[in-house]
Amino acid sequence: MVQLDPTKIQVQSNALPIWEQEETFQEQMAAQLRNAPWLILSGVIHAFLALLVILLAPDPDSKEAEAVVEMKITEETQIEEPPPPPPPETKTEEVTEEVVVTETTVTETEEAFDNTDSEEISKESAFDSNQWNSAVGLGGGAGGRYGGRGGGRGGKGGGKSYAAAIDAGLKWLAAHQDEDGKWDSDGFMKHDLADGGEICDGPGNAVHDVGVTGLALLAFLGDGSTMRTGPYRANIKKGVSWLRKQQQENGLFGMNASHDFVYDHAIAAYAMCEAYGLSKYKLLKKTAQKGINYLESHRNPYSVWRYQPRDNDNDISVTGWCIMAYESGEFFGLQINKSALAMCETFLDQVSDATGKHGYTKQGEGSSRKPGDHGTKFPIEKGEALTAVGLFCRFFMNQDPKEKPIMKASADLLRSKPPIWDEKGGSIDHYYWYYATYALYQYGGAHWNEWKKKLETSVVKNQHRVAAEKNKLGSWDPIGAWGEDGGRVYSTAILVLTLEAYYRYSRLVR
Repeated sequence: MVQLDPTKIQVQSNALPIWEQEETFQEQMAAQLRNAPWLILSGVIHAFLALLVILLAPDPDSKEAEAVVEMKITEETQIEEPPPPPPPETKTEEVTEEVVVTETTVTETEEAFDNTDSEEISKESAFDSNQWNSAVGLGGGAGGRYGGRGGGRGGKGGGKSYAAAIDAGLKWLAAHQDEDGKWDSDGFMKHDLADGGEICDGPGNAVHDVGVTGLALLAFLGDGSTMRTGPYRANIKKGVSWLRKQQQENGLFGMNASHDFVYDHAIAAYAMCEAYGLSKYKLLKKTAQKGINYLESHRNPYSVWRYQPRDNDNDISVTGWCIMAYESGEFFGLQINKSALAMCETFLDQVSDATGKHGYTKQGEGSSRKPGDHGTKFPIEKGEALTAVGLFCRFFMNQDPKEKPIMKASADLLRSKPPIWDEKGGSIDHYYWYYATYALYQYGGAHWNEWKKKLETSVVKNQHRVAAEKNKLGSWDPIGAWGEDGGRVYSTAILVLTLEAYYRYSRLVR
């Protein structure tokens, strides 16, 4: 039998040796890493499902663990938002409010305004985009045109005497507001009967209740109160409610009972735009928009405004209030005709000259005066009311003195005719002082510093501040050029607004 020696047998094969077929340690690790994302994802999914099962079907015996989990969830929720998310039923309230906003007729009750304090409505924004929310604020340090309101408290800006005068004036206005919300131009003194003492004099014209109510609202809004916050929010609510009741279907506030009724409407529209925007109260949006719409229907084709609708007659005085209503409405997201503001800029250039003077209806024309001895009692050369209107409006239409030399000339002209309380000389013109103060505050520098010092002696020191005359305390006598028309309410409201100039609007040009 033949025996084979295994060591002598040779087998030929193309296969790699076993030690060459095995993966190295590095290759095994690389393969594991390539599969790692899927393994991690699978592990996360399984862990999530396990956690979900635990949360949905907790062990009744593990009370302590459940409490710990609940405590952690509560803490995380509080970090993001103090109240828990509202239940689904609250969506019904949001729909209801939107319906009220778009209704043709809105129920005019105080209850409709009381709900502005609710948390749900407080979160609603009156602005159409987030940029407005960041641009507008109340109190010092906020940005935007309206960022410094309330800055006069504590004597900042104008000083303690200014702050005290503003406070006293607002208290007088609040004490003489009717229960229905209006300020009665010729009958405000009825509120003095219950308090005893001497009854206030100085009635205005009854046809201007809408206008003086608008001015009073602007004064309260100018100090930082809104329909939601501030010491005078109740007064603002009532005043706004009354104005809304006076609005006709075509948007006009009040009636066209006087030849200059558009003054009253423009001031009321201006106030309604600010009340809507600063209070962030959506119910007012339609009211404010209709007020702007009426102004647009009243405006002359390819030009500006005067007393009667679209009669091709224009003047800078009416136009000034309309510009401010438009600018306020645009800032708060209302729809305006921007070409109308372009027409206003053209008109201002048409009625002004190189001296900086702005005319009433044309170049060189002075302020208007009523028939009779009105012009003799209040000589037009004592002031520059129309130049003040033009300069202030130029700032609000984003014109810059560095680019418009006429603005410096206008500021120089105002500086040359400071406010002087001289009843015999006929220099008292609260309307002029209001516009010039706002214009020169915007201009700044020595012009403003000099003017502000004159306000101290002409306005602050002529306010009724004798405690024994409690019914007049905080008011100003209506002995200026237009005091007979607006009365004591007009004089007090517009002079409070005048003293608020240093914080009511931010400086628009730096």
